[in-house]
Amino acid sequence: MRIKQIGAVLAAAAVFVLPAAPAEAASRLVPLAAGQQPENIALEPDGSADLTFAWTGEIGRVTPGGQVGVIARIPVPADGDVPVVHRKMFLGGIVRAPGGDLYVAVSTGTSATGLYRVRPGGEPVRVAALPPAGFQNGVARDPGSGDLFVADSFGSAVWRVSPRTGRVTAFAAGELLAPVSGFGANGIKVHDGAVWVSNLDRGTLVRFPLAGGPGRVLARGLGPVDDFAFHGDTVVAAVNQENRVVTVGRDGTTTVLSTADGLANPTAVAVRGDTVYVTDGAYFGGSPNLLEATLRFAGCK
Repeated sequence: MRIKQIGAVLAAAAVFVLPAAPAEAASRLVPLAAGQQPENIALEPDGSADLTFAWTGEIGRVTPGGQVGVIARIPVPADGDVPVVHRKMFLGGIVRAPGGDLYVAVSTGTSATGLYRVRPGGEPVRVAALPPAGFQNGVARDPGSGDLFVADSFGSAVWRVSPRTGRVTAFAAGELLAPVSGFGANGIKVHDGAVWVSNLDRGTLVRFPLAGGPGRVLARGLGPVDDFAFHGDTVVAAVNQENRVVTVGRDGTTTVLSTADGLANPTAVAVRGDTVYVTDGAYFGGSPNLLEATLRFAGCK
């Protein structure tokens, strides 16, 4: 897929700062075992990274020293058949709540589909059922309400979930979230009073106000954009099939990581300080890994 040139990526109000400069250097590349294809990432206070492994039902943890282990397993149903991909299970987004609870989006094509909670030392428990016909992908947490948002790549929707009651409501739906021929709504974050969603097929980044109202496309032409994160108001995004990580700002996009840094189908991004963590699913070649790199973010404090 060819990248279109981005013109103005903002509406009237400027929400992004200038894009980051290229990466200084990859500080570490942690190889993962065959089959451990990471889909999403959540960071722990001690510097560990929690990863969802797409097809195995496993949640892994990479320690600051680079040791890889499995901290939880969600049972793979024998009759699982995730729509379109036809796997028995898909683990999507993962977020960490204060206190250490992890929340993971699980798709099976069966009634086991939903949002699961993993408490430290405990077994995974489903806290909310989600549509089996959907593909539950990115997960984000609203720090204000504690509610969770799940991007449904096939259902053209964002679900709002109360982890306390299990209540599920449709937060957003429609064409801005819809796929063209594959995957629509994908990555998701809560930032600056809004829910931000990437649409992989459309190569867009969409902003929905938390208080309600229509969504607005803030960036186009990003290519097959998967998950993303924020450094201040700069977006750092994984462009999956093109093996790139880019920043998005008022001057357009800048490629900051590529195959030269070890990327192999980047699926998710997390940022802490000036360190960027990238999960590489290696769905179309290469080897799965977790990449850590240091970026110089121009204009960001």
